Amino acid sequence: MLVDEQVAMFLHVLAHNEKNRIIVERFKRSGETVSRYFKVVLDAICRLHKELYKKPVPIPDDETDERWRWFKGCLGALDGTYIKVKVPAAKRKPYRTRKGELCTNVLGVCSRDLQFIYVLAGWEGSAADSRVLRDAISRPHGLKIPHGTYYLCDAGYTNGEGFLTPYREQRYHLNDWSRPPTNAKELYNMRHSSARNVIERCFGLIKSRWAILRDNAYHPIESMPYIIIACCLMHNFIRTTMTEDPLDQEIPTNHTQFGDEHDNIISTVETLQGWTDRRDLLANTMFTHWSSRHANN
Repeated sequence: MLVDEQVAMFLHVLAHNEKNRIIVERFKRSGETVSRYFKVVLDAICRLHKELYKKPVPIPDDETDERWRWFKGCLGALDGTYIKVKVPAAKRKPYRTRKGELCTNVLGVCSRDLQFIYVLAGWEGSAADSRVLRDAISRPHGLKIPHGTYYLCDAGYTNGEGFLTPYREQRYHLNDWSRPPTNAKELYNMRHSSARNVIERCFGLIKSRWAILRDNAYHPIESMPYIIIACCLMHNFIRTTMTEDPLDQEIPTNHTQFGDEHDNIISTVETLQGWTDRRDLLANTMFTHWSSRHANN
């Protein structure tokens, strides 16, 4: 079978989440052939992770983009998302979410230009996001965060070195800002939410593009982590090879890495007073600047 046909079959399965028998009828191949070459292409794409994952670049000191200029040293954003999976009856309990759905909890880490930096798939749906993150940074080839840099996270994570979260019990989500912020914490949360929203958009893009990530997949639970990672890698490939991603206009803006190159990396997730002070200083600096500008207007 030509490589073109192998890839076409593979993409058709992911884009439409169709059963093996449908692919057999469409491509006039045996079920064994379809299954075998699906695995071949899946393995080939996952092996390209070093080439297809985005290499993180910190926000520079002279950044002019209003959304990111306050977050110097930031590498991007991270969050978890649920992907529905097919699980044998005897193993279903840990995969049930609070809503009763059978899912895997996927950690996604992305850059500000909507490309994935790192993905960890395979955790059960009942696992807490913070637990999945701890696993990611503890792996030898997992998520690497050099000291002095950080990712934006939501309030479900710990505010500590390498992870900058919003203030709890304050307005946060983008659709909450029908009226202007009234204090430093609210202004900080508004800007944090605006920048961190890139990971929500990334999740929205991959689920919109690949039906296998938004519907109940027909593939066994053992295969799904590789399928999820492959979808994220192909998302990156599309965004780097196309001048414009056609899905950009469909996913609203308010839609709610490499393991061996850093020696000095963050290896724990814990609350640190210095990091809390840093967040407070950033929030107060933002508010002072914002108040000054509005007073002059």
